Amino acid sequence: MKYEDVISNVNVYGLEESVKGSKYPMAVDVDDVTSEVTSRTLKLASAKPGSGHDNFLNGVVVQFDLTFTNKAWVEAERYHFLDFISSQSTMHRMTQFDLDKSYIEYTDPRIIEIMKEKIRDYNELQADIKLRKEEGKDVSTLNDLSKQKYLEILYSNPSGFKLTARMTTNYRQLKTIYQQRRTHRLPEWRVFCEWIETLPHSEFIIGNDE
Repeated sequence: MKYEDVISNVNVYGLEESVKGSKYPMAVDVDDVTSEVTSRTLKLASAKPGSGHDNFLNGVVVQFDLTFTNKAWVEAERYHFLDFISSQSTMHRMTQFDLDKSYIEYTDPRIIEIMKEKIRDYNELQADIKLRKEEGKDVSTLNDLSKQKYLEILYSNPSGFKLTARMTTNYRQLKTIYQQRRTHRLPEWRVFCEWIETLPHSEFIIGNDE
């Protein structure tokens, strides 16, 4: 798995401005402050999370498309400043996905076949309902059955199902994620952390060995 499979369409905003802003506490004339990364900048960035000294990292905003499995999404939701802009929806489109491309490789093929069967039955029922409506027949019983079958699909869908969302976060939140997830058991998290290492001035997030 490559980080290109997990992360795409990346934009970083406010990096130079935030570095400049980090120097304001020691400035008399802010017009003289530059965006040069100094040893003090690195010291502030590497401050202990929660100390407040790395607060300038909040100003470095990162937006990207993130493709995670249901398993990883549940864990990602614990981060308060990893915000969803919008995402694909199983609630609206579960029966229209290409299931051969929708699951991570660790998903049991037998479960995928069950999902294909359930979706096939549901879609056939929908076609039957449409035909009966055109014929002027009562479809209330079939509608109830349709709702039941859709819920079965939603609740049966395994955690290896992949969805893409547009996300907004900042360097400070990525710093926490990196520290907590870089050796995580899920490969998606490890790949995500490898991507973090490629960001501009990633030393603000991962530390500076020098």
